[in-house]
Amino acid sequence: MLAADFVRLTSGSLRSHRLRTTLAALCIAVGIAAVILLTSLGQGLRDFVLSEFSQFGTNLIIVTPGRVATAGASIGVFGSVRPLTIEDAAAARRAPHVLVANPTTDGNAEIAAGSRRRRVTVYGMGPDWLTVGRMSVRIGSFLPREDLRRPRPFAVLGSKVKEELFGSGNPLGRYITVGGRRFQVIGVMESKGQMLGMDLDDTVYIPVSLALELFNRPGLTGFHVNYDPEAPVEEVVEGLREVIRSRHGRDDITIVTQQQMIEVLGSVLGVLTFAVGALGSISLLVGGVGILTIMTIAVSERTSEIGLLRALGASREQILYVFLGEATMLAALGGAAGLVLGASIARLLAVFVDGLPVSTPWWFALLAEGIAIATGLIAGVAPAMRAARMEPVEALRAE
Repeated sequence: MLAADFVRLTSGSLRSHRLRTTLAALCIAVGIAAVILLTSLGQGLRDFVLSEFSQFGTNLIIVTPGRVATAGASIGVFGSVRPLTIEDAAAARRAPHVLVANPTTDGNAEIAAGSRRRRVTVYGMGPDWLTVGRMSVRIGSFLPREDLRRPRPFAVLGSKVKEELFGSGNPLGRYITVGGRRFQVIGVMESKGQMLGMDLDDTVYIPVSLALELFNRPGLTGFHVNYDPEAPVEEVVEGLREVIRSRHGRDDITIVTQQQMIEVLGSVLGVLTFAVGALGSISLLVGGVGILTIMTIAVSERTSEIGLLRALGASREQILYVFLGEATMLAALGGAAGLVLGASIARLLAVFVDGLPVSTPWWFALLAEGIAIATGLIAGVAPAMRAARMEPVEALRAE
C-alpha cells in the first residue's frame, strides 16, 4: 500500500464521519486542555514564588538560633539553645568574605499617630537592612548607624503605613507610638509590595535593641548576611560557624543559604506542578475510552470495506496500520485542539484575574501532545487487531 493511499484511507474515513470524529477528538481535546490549564497555573505559581524569593539577591545567608540536625544520642543539658545576640551578629562580620551582617527580630504591635491606630508587623533591624534586603527609602533616611545597644527611638514607615497614618501629609519629624512607646519618624520606605503573602509595605522598622525590649525577647530572631558573590559559599558558611562556635562554645546555629532556599522551593513547587499536571491527565483516560469506543464501532460498520481490502490483496499488517493510523490521527487532532484551548483559557484567566500567575511551559505542551498521540495509539490497538484478524470472505459475507 502506497503512503498516499494510506493517508487517503485514514483521513477519508475521518472526514466521512465528521460528527463522530469531532466528538472523539473533543474527548482528547478536553483532557489536553485540562492538563495545559492546570500545568500553566502550577508553573506560573512556581515561577512567581521563586521570583519573589529571589528579589533579595543570591548572596544572602540567614542565621538562626538552634541547630537543625540529627544527633546519635541525647545531648542533655547542652541541647539548650543559646540566644543569638546583637554582639553575635557584629562578630559575624569578621567571618571571611562577609560584607554585612544585619541583626533582626520581629513582632506584632499596635501603632498610633494622633487618633489613628492600626496593628502591623514591627521589624527590629540593624542599619544594613537596605543592603541585605535590597530595599530603598523614598523620603528621609533609614535607621542610622549608631550604637545598637543605645539607639535613639527612631522609626521608618512602610509606604502603606504612612498612607494610613498620615495620608498625603509629610510624616518626617512627627511622632508615633509603637506598642505604647514613642518613636520619631525619620523615613518612609519605597513600596515593595507583597512577598509570599507578607505585605512588606504594611510594616514599621525600629532599632533592633528597642524591638527586643518591646517584645521582651531574650535574643534575635536571627541575622542576615550578605557575602562576596565571588566567594565559595561553603567557606562563608564554615567561617560563620567558626565565629559563633568560638563565642558559644558549641555549634548551636542553623545556617541556610539563598541557594538552599531556592532549591527547596523549586523542588517542592516542581512536584506540585507535576502533580497538578498528572491530575489533569486523568481526563486523557476518558479520551482514550472515547477513542476505543468509536474505533470499535468504526470496525463494525466497515466490515465489508475491510473484507474488500483484504480481497484486493491488503495484508493483515496493512489493515492494522490503517486503523491505528486513524486512531492516532484522531488523537493528534484532538491534542492540538486541546493545546490551543488550554493555552487560550490560561491567557484569558491571566487577563481577567488580576495578579494570577500563569505560565505555559511549551516543553510540557509538546509532551502532552505526545501523550495524546500515545493515548490514541493504545486505544486503537484492540479495534485495529480485531479488524486485522477478519477473514476476507467472512467480512464480505457480513454485509
